[in-house]
Amino acid sequence: MIWGLVVVALLLAAGARAEDCGKLAAVKIPHGTVTGADEVPAEGALKAAYCRIHATSRPTADSDIKFELWIPLGAAWNGKFEQVGNGGFAGAIPARAMAHALSLGFAVAGTDDGHESAEVTDAGWALNHEEKIKDFGWRAISETTLASKQLLKRFKSKTPSKSYFVGCSDGGREALMMAQRFPDYFDGIVAGAPAYAMSRLLTGGVVRAAQLNSVEGHLPSVKLALLQSSVLKSCGNGARYLKDPRQCRPDLAALKCANGDSDSCLTDAQLATARLIYQEQKDPATGSPLYAVLPGAEAVKGSWDVWLTGTDDGATPAGLAFSWNYLANMVMHDPHVDLAKVTQADLARGELHYAPIIDSLKPNLAAFKGRGGRLIQYHGWNDPAIPPGYSIEYRDRLLAAMGPPDAFYRLYLVPGMLHCGGGDAPTQVDWQDAIEAWVERGTAPDALTASDGQGATQVVLPYRDGG
Repeated sequence: MIWGLVVVALLLAAGARAEDCGKLAAVKIPHGTVTGADEVPAEGALKAAYCRIHATSRPTADSDIKFELWIPLGAAWNGKFEQVGNGGFAGAIPARAMAHALSLGFAVAGTDDGHESAEVTDAGWALNHEEKIKDFGWRAISETTLASKQLLKRFKSKTPSKSYFVGCSDGGREALMMAQRFPDYFDGIVAGAPAYAMSRLLTGGVVRAAQLNSVEGHLPSVKLALLQSSVLKSCGNGARYLKDPRQCRPDLAALKCANGDSDSCLTDAQLATARLIYQEQKDPATGSPLYAVLPGAEAVKGSWDVWLTGTDDGATPAGLAFSWNYLANMVMHDPHVDLAKVTQADLARGELHYAPIIDSLKPNLAAFKGRGGRLIQYHGWNDPAIPPGYSIEYRDRLLAAMGPPDAFYRLYLVPGMLHCGGGDAPTQVDWQDAIEAWVERGTAPDALTASDGQGATQVVLPYRDGG
């Protein structure tokens, strides 16, 4: 028995050695070159050695798309391929998400979306670079898929049995972009909190930023705690989170300061700020909704403080940073633009121009469905970055275009979840297992269990018409 195990180990080691990473450096790929290929030993959570390939694709004179492909050596490969999405305006290889997929046995790819940035909120790379915006919008993910599958086949001498794309936020937008523009690439797709109407979302951020600047009612953490406590008391009977916050109408008038400012009330300016954040508005370009953030998680760390109001130490909210970068570098082509001088006509012009490039707008997924593709979309009810109304709208548009989509598509709205995860609720769901079970075993997802890692759970059901 021991001798048999030794033989198996020797054979696996020999197989791994036969897979020469270095030979991939000479492989020609469309539009680009392999710039490095090295064997990386097993370490920590990555329990198997892998081949790490670096490559660059230049489909246009202004393109510089960097991507990586990590391939488990020998029998550590599960025979499948996964591509992971990016976040924000990208600018770096998504190594953390790649490492997770690699730990599950996947050959995994990721891209910087065609530019390098130290901050995901930065869009300085886009200023007067229309081709780079196209790379970010849709071209980089396609170039990465095609070249990675070519390299994987060359290295393993076979194609993957199944292919998946998994992403959240901008990665969720990319996931829907794959299903729409490139329906033959992937068998299963997970689109988390997708910024599918990205140009409208960013336009809405500019609109709200201008309004919030006019009221100057900063909500510090103590006031956010007051808001959340009031919401949960009146709408949730004191529960930690709301199951469906659409049903809640915060009683802001009851929080109005009567005798000067204090920690137990909101000033007129602070009330105006809260109302603006809760208020759904209209898109100046199309008249479509600019969906509002829903109540119930105002004071949770990583919620309003990070995305909407700014932290107590004066940090700029991420939502404002994203919208400002879009406005300055794409719409106005002026990194010193004065927000007060930007008109609704400017915003409408910018959105109408960029929507076909960066938005995942086409809801007819007949080609993806026709080849047997499966898609899981999820969103947090308390997402402060991309309100869940956008995902509900996407499902409604899919329903209108194709009829009931349950045969290949499911949307999950997770109570208490913030942006892509987190929150004062059990929000951890194994989306990877759910999509693989659907694609490979035909087990359509229904009730899924969300946990908090400490024993608490909640059941999350697919969203269907109206809830």
